Amino acid sequence: MAMTQKAAGMRDLVERFLKDRFDTKAEKLTPDDSKYQALVEQFLRENWLNDAARRVSQLQVVTHSLKPIHPDAKGSNLYAPPASLDKHQAVGSHVLPADFNGDVVGNAAALDVYKFLKLEYDGKSLLEWVLEKDTELARALSDDSEQSQAWMKAFSGITEPRGGHASHSLAKQMYWLTGEDAVDNDDFHLLAPLYATSLAHRVFQTINHDRFSDEAKEARKAKREGKLCEQEVHDYPDIAAQKMGGTKPQNISQLNSERGGSNYLLASLPPRWNVRDIRPPLTVDSVLDDPGVFGRRKEVRSLVRDLKGFLETDPNTDMHTRDLRDDYTAMILDELALFTMQMHELSPGWSADENCRLSMEEAFWLDPGRAQNDSDFREARNNTDWPGEVRRRFANWLNKALGGKLPLGDVEFRHWHKELSQDATHQRLLDSDRRWMEALMDDLDSIDGWEEEGNE
Repeated sequence: MAMTQKAAGMRDLVERFLKDRFDTKAEKLTPDDSKYQALVEQFLRENWLNDAARRVSQLQVVTHSLKPIHPDAKGSNLYAPPASLDKHQAVGSHVLPADFNGDVVGNAAALDVYKFLKLEYDGKSLLEWVLEKDTELARALSDDSEQSQAWMKAFSGITEPRGGHASHSLAKQMYWLTGEDAVDNDDFHLLAPLYATSLAHRVFQTINHDRFSDEAKEARKAKREGKLCEQEVHDYPDIAAQKMGGTKPQNISQLNSERGGSNYLLASLPPRWNVRDIRPPLTVDSVLDDPGVFGRRKEVRSLVRDLKGFLETDPNTDMHTRDLRDDYTAMILDELALFTMQMHELSPGWSADENCRLSMEEAFWLDPGRAQNDSDFREARNNTDWPGEVRRRFANWLNKALGGKLPLGDVEFRHWHKELSQDATHQRLLDSDRRWMEALMDDLDSIDGWEEEGNE
């Protein structure tokens, strides 16, 4: 019986897939090489499909996986496409579109079988045609109907867990009260949560597009410049990335490998009040001028005035004097830390405003979020000792603020510089900044690798 156009198209799709894989593997071999001849035999359609049907049992297509919960857990994974899930108001896997990404767990060496099943014909993957028991696909796979049906059955098993459903001692488990009697065991269900890997992948794709796509960058630029733009601006404050799989993210799952092991975590924090009088310091050369933006703050003026008044009394150089001076200094440093954190609350990128006159070192200090989307800024920030320059400017500012009657010079400058460099809160802010920058660079490296893999 002659094949239909659909069956012929599907067979051509299979043949082209096998030829591409053969060409890649035989690229450096000559036709008279025994390895070349072995590859020819291996990639004959009937031979390769027979081997693939055998190896497919090493894989499982899933939407909810266990290994992200614990990499050594051995329980069941589930394939539950969105259409099969109950609809409710909370965000979950049921909201995924029809073209959602299924994940794969199992032997990474057999992933070529999954790539085969992901091939698309007429808007559907071969796996979807397999699960629909499509007779035209069966005819495309083999002229032997008994053989093709056996292969179809084997390939459809990729969505089924091996054996019965089971949890594991390393998996998370919780007892959920379903009845009314909390002391009756029969009124509880034992739940074993799984990781919604397909949903996590869509979240990852969406956030990356909103943060790093050309459209998102243009929209943020338009927002900074006060221009109209059709593209919406999406922001994800205090986002974190959880790494899974270490140096071998493929051991967790295929989608985890495509993400370089990165899985975004959205912030779950109490709301923070916006302080109305906190505005970006755009029209000043430095926030640490005398008196400057920082020095004009009410609390700072009061502390500097009291410290200056105390020092002008020419107190004895004893422990009491040193302790009181250090207490005032510590309170001023606390105000500097508060000022830093309030500047960080502003929308990232404010220092790129054409009206901003701050030095780059102060922009690096007060507007770190700009590094997310400004590659030149990010590179310069990573290659500049801006914390050292901030300490120098602070020491100069405090010397001038306390000056007048007091003969302050290099000795006092070095003291204020040292006090800031050793301040615990200041160090915590720098450590937090360093970790944030390292995570950002890891994210960008992962995105570059992910996009390169996606373009192959």
